[in-house]
Amino acid sequence: MKKLLLICLLIISASSFCYADKVAIDHFVVKENPFATDEIAFVAVDTAGTIQEKVNGIFSFTINGFTETLTFDKGTAFYRHKIEKSSFVYARHQNDEGTHSVLYYIYRHDSKLSPVKISWILLLAIPIVLILIGYLFKRLIIIAIIAFCIFLYFNHSNGLSIPTFFQSIIDGLKGAF
Repeated sequence: MKKLLLICLLIISASSFCYADKVAIDHFVVKENPFATDEIAFVAVDTAGTIQEKVNGIFSFTINGFTETLTFDKGTAFYRHKIEKSSFVYARHQNDEGTHSVLYYIYRHDSKLSPVKISWILLLAIPIVLILIGYLFKRLIIIAIIAFCIFLYFNHSNGLSIPTFFQSIIDGLKGAF
C-alpha cells in the first residue's frame, strides 16, 4: 500500500513539471522557395521578423479560399503549388490566439518570384482616395471612375476577388484593435 501511495505521489508531482511548450504561429511571411522554381514557402516569424525554428508540425492554413495543411520544419513550410503568373496570395491561419492573415502580391519575373506584402490600409486607401478625388474635383470624376475600374480589373485578373478584398480589410481592422 505504501508503494502504491508513493507511486501515485511521484506521478502527480512529475506531472506538474511536464508541461510542453505550446507552439503557435502568430506571424508568418511568404518567401520564394529556394529549393523549387515557381513555388513559395511560408516562414513562421516573431514580431521582429526572426524565424521561429521551434515551429515544427502540421498546421492548417486557408490559402486563396482553399484549406491546406502545411508541414513546418524548423519554422518553414513549402507550398507545393506552382505559380505560373503574377497573382495575389491571401493566407489565413487560425489558432487559439485568433486569426492571422496576410495578403501578398507574388510578382513573377525572369523565372523568379518576388512576394510583396500588401497592407490592408493600402487596400482601403486607394478606393477612398479615388472617391475623394472624384468628389472634390467634379471635372475629374470620369478619370476617377476609370482609375477605379482599372484598379478593380487589376485585382480581379490577378486573383483578388471582391470577397477576399473585403476579408483582408476586415482582418486588418480586427488585428488593429
